[in-house]
Amino acid sequence: MAGWHLQSVDLRERGPVLRRLDPAGALFLGCGLEPVDEQSLRARGALVFPEVPDAPVRQYRASLYTPGELYDRLAAGYHTTLDARVYGWSKQPPDLDRSLAKALHDHSIDDALHEFAAGRRLVGVMGGHALARGSAPYAAAAHLAHRLAGAGLTVATGGGPGAMEAANLGAYLSARPAGELDAALDLLAVVPGFRPSVHGWARAAFDVLARWPDGVRSLGIPTWHYGHEPPNAFATDIAKYFKNAIREDVLLHLAAAGIVFLPGVAGTVQEIFQDACENYYADRSAVAPMVLVGHRHWTEAVPVWPVLQALGEGRDMGAHLHLVDSLDEAVAVLAVATAHTETM
Repeated sequence: MAGWHLQSVDLRERGPVLRRLDPAGALFLGCGLEPVDEQSLRARGALVFPEVPDAPVRQYRASLYTPGELYDRLAAGYHTTLDARVYGWSKQPPDLDRSLAKALHDHSIDDALHEFAAGRRLVGVMGGHALARGSAPYAAAAHLAHRLAGAGLTVATGGGPGAMEAANLGAYLSARPAGELDAALDLLAVVPGFRPSVHGWARAAFDVLARWPDGVRSLGIPTWHYGHEPPNAFATDIAKYFKNAIREDVLLHLAAAGIVFLPGVAGTVQEIFQDACENYYADRSAVAPMVLVGHRHWTEAVPVWPVLQALGEGRDMGAHLHLVDSLDEAVAVLAVATAHTETM
């Protein structure tokens, strides 16, 4: 078994097989093992890493989260769900066991996320978390993602509420006519936000999922750092991290097909300049499009556009900066960029 890596595999009924094999040089990460087999593997040269006890997360999980997993006990109230329980645990005073469990968990999420991204063209959609269901900007974000996913791109967001939820919703329903997306938007508008009730907000989302099952896959990358903002239920695959810095870097790095920045404030501005920094120093082949939607917002209300132009002057990233006002323009820019990349 030299060189084998087994992660989060239940081997409790495989004792006789394990005892026949030579485990020297094998690595067991969070696998289910009978005590006698675990002792035997260690004695014969295997490296066995157990789960850190008393943590509510599986630290060596082999897959991303699903909405149903994070909201596992929603009927009894949001506070009983896995998402809420983990957030509460994460906010306890730090100790070595808790820090180790978080680090091991985020490493496993990182691994599962790269497996998900392999072979997909990811496009990021960034925007404010406070965007309310039922608003015109929320609907616009949903229709933007509906068209991007319909063009064969995999939509990736920060996985939270507001513009992020709208984008994951649009992607989820991208195989269906736009009229059905409008119907879903009308259903959600009854509960505009997650305050005062996360339960009601999430329940409305699961009602939409029940009416339109088997949607298109999209990615959400939220964090328990912002645990007061619950994850949206429309991202079919959820890479939820403890470390916010890791989460933001991974999201921007994976969106190789480009990123659309919808109107936002401090958080979105941080993401814009983090992405700009990567593009500024990137090799020409690795520069990804940056599409800012809302001319007035990005030149007057939050005037980051002039700074981006100054950074892009004379560099490869300059040709990949776009300021648009309409969904048609945003989709057209990314369609051209994707076509160009595929022919290279």
